[in-house]
Amino acid sequence: MKYRLICIECPMGCAIEAEKEGDTVVSVAGNSCPRGKLYAENEVICPMRVVTSTVRATDGRMLPVKTNKPVKKSEIFSVMKKINAQKVTPPVRIGEVICRDISDGADLVAAGELL
Repeated sequence: MKYRLICIECPMGCAIEAEKEGDTVVSVAGNSCPRGKLYAENEVICPMRVVTSTVRATDGRMLPVKTNKPVKKSEIFSVMKKINAQKVTPPVRIGEVICRDISDGADLVAAGELL
């Protein structure tokens, strides 16, 4: 199976074509750097994304949050359900863990502050 991708690893935005047989990437073409090849391989085998959202504080304000590492794209809806169930009590500092191990070892952390 062939995949056409636009690489997002650097500003070049290379048009990459990757070919996969079963669970193995057999070829990658069009990348200008090694990061593009790795991006294409990962994207066709198991796409990952950092999830960003907001969590409501007990005083009604919203706190921006994000996962501290990418999670499987197929798990994003499950992660969002867990995020939507969270509440925080100020004060909260940037980087503070809001929920440990929200998905495959990724923590949900504050991306802003509520003082």
